[in-house]
Amino acid sequence: MHSFNIIITLIVINIYAFSVPDNLAQLYRNHKAGCKNVIASGFNDGTSASRPTQYCGDIPGALFISTAGGYADMDVDCDGASSTSGGCGNDPSNQGQTTFQDQVRPFGINNLNANIHPYVVFGNTNFSPQQYGVQPLSVMVVVCGEQLFYGIWGDTNGGSKTGEASISLARLCFGSGISGNSGHSQADVLYLAFTSGDAVPGGSAAWTATSTDEFQRSIKSLGDQLVAGLGT
Repeated sequence: MHSFNIIITLIVINIYAFSVPDNLAQLYRNHKAGCKNVIASGFNDGTSASRPTQYCGDIPGALFISTAGGYADMDVDCDGASSTSGGCGNDPSNQGQTTFQDQVRPFGINNLNANIHPYVVFGNTNFSPQQYGVQPLSVMVVVCGEQLFYGIWGDTNGGSKTGEASISLARLCFGSGISGNSGHSQADVLYLAFTSGDAVPGGSAAWTATSTDEFQRSIKSLGDQLVAGLGT
């Protein structure tokens, strides 16, 4: 009976994942060793080891976070609407707003909801990905645990910390044990943003979705198109 429960848990964790296409799997392997084209440096992943991280431009048409011999970890962000609900009640740093709340309001909501919208925290106080063409609310690729999920660029970090995502995205990746004060510390998560204006789903996304899966699936078609155009 115990082993049956474990199987069910694994199914629940993975049911909303998409398969990693061959070009993305190869890209993940090719760039895990480190960054050759450093766009911005001087950051860290916020773990006790305080691993140095940087924004990397090795992949044409994209930016990603890189560490020496790895990618990023996944700390949990609860900012935005309902910032203390769900698994966010123990987040010591939650805020009631996200960076792009003004940009999302025309789509029918006042702010992103970390419990619903799978957003990535990308960019820092002294580095704006917009300088390289990444647009607010654009689709982002997240590869975690050999699974593919689609999120959006929804928030930015103050200071030098990197490697953070909304609790809904973190739970897609690593299960319901994730909370506002408990993330994933291994540097094996690929966050990849696209440096083109056509990565923003706009009104075609289910911004008023009531579930993370509903929203993620609304941006899947655009995500698939963008991933298909990636080199390795």
